[in-house]
Amino acid sequence: MYTVAEAAHHLGMPRATLRSWVFGRNYRAGGESRFSPGVLRRPDPSDERLSFTNLVEAHVLRALRVEHEVPMPLVRKALLYAENELGIPRILISDELRAAPGEMFLKEYSRLLSLTVSGQLAMEKMLDQFLKRLSRDVDGIPIRLYPFIAPEVDDRRVVSIDPRIAYGRPSLPGKGISTAVLAERANAGEEIEDLATYYGLTIEDVEEAVIYEGSRAA
Repeated sequence: MYTVAEAAHHLGMPRATLRSWVFGRNYRAGGESRFSPGVLRRPDPSDERLSFTNLVEAHVLRALRVEHEVPMPLVRKALLYAENELGIPRILISDELRAAPGEMFLKEYSRLLSLTVSGQLAMEKMLDQFLKRLSRDVDGIPIRLYPFIAPEVDDRRVVSIDPRIAYGRPSLPGKGISTAVLAERANAGEEIEDLATYYGLTIEDVEEAVIYEGSRAA
């Protein structure tokens, strides 16, 4: 389970943005105060923390909004279309995003946004980059997320978030060593080479972990 602050940190996105996706936000229109509900469903409405599934949903939703500041009502409308018309209740975590139903969802999403053909292609390319950061089990359920180290054009998979490892905190795949621990020790003045030797890692492993945590602190 993750607080909104932790989830936003792990994904490298603004905390306020993620909070609005989860809890909604107040806004003014036509001189009136209105409320736009969130679109991510927490496993327990009485608990403000997010699940690993919510983390994945936020990761994918971010891909759909990278190039376009999409109003939340349109996002909600597209997700309801997937649930009601396509029969896919949580399409943001569904492997169907890569299949025919996913294409129908993206076409509806593009129609709502009035995207040009080039705009739609750009969005689909960005979405594909984000989807490649997920590992799924045999049933197509996401089980591991590889967050971007820096810009969203990075193919490196040095850091992973796996609910079965390191209590679901960012760590080095196959090592189970928290990136936060490595960054904390490096920031305290310990040498990268010494940390690599101590934990049985490569120097590149440690450097990537420090860069990942550093990019979240900016």
